[in-house]
Amino acid sequence: MAADTGERLAVDEVLSFAQDLVGVLRASNDRDANAQTGAGARMLLSACRSDSDDLELQIREHQEKIHSCKEKIDKAKAETITDDELNALQKKMEEKLQEEKQLRQELRVLRDELDNLDRQRTSIEERKDAVKKKKKDMQKAERTFSMCVSVTNIMPNFEDQEKISGYIVDKTGKKIEKFEFEKTTPPVEICDKLWKKI
Repeated sequence: MAADTGERLAVDEVLSFAQDLVGVLRASNDRDANAQTGAGARMLLSACRSDSDDLELQIREHQEKIHSCKEKIDKAKAETITDDELNALQKKMEEKLQEEKQLRQELRVLRDELDNLDRQRTSIEERKDAVKKKKKDMQKAERTFSMCVSVTNIMPNFEDQEKISGYIVDKTGKKIEKFEFEKTTPPVEICDKLWKKI
């Protein structure tokens, strides 16, 4: 019975750690931290699977003990044993059935936790892929922007949302002249004025 209590405490610790891990995953946006957490999640999955296998083995052992108790009860009945002995065997069998029920509940909880960790691992991998794609898209956009500035000598000001504004720059990127147009200014007029400036 003490060994079972120790097993239950170990399972509780694993589940507590898994809940902490879920909290970290939800709070973290850092790619490296997510990678480390993913590795930790895989280690935890392995440990949970090992615990699950141990619980299944214990269930089988308890089932064998229950079967053995039933055989003893049947044999005892056939040999017309005393009521005290029969009651003791029935009580023992009921205890084993209760232990098996508890082990099955723990196994169900572990399986649910495994499924949850699998989903989290998949989510982490998808987020890592999305971060990589976003980084590539940003690099591509930066190269395109740099090329446009280099070709046109015009650097737009994206921070000013009220007007169309920016700077005329030289080949080194040094700002030479600022320009501003109202948003209502026709695009052809803006292009014509900028062309004259550069």
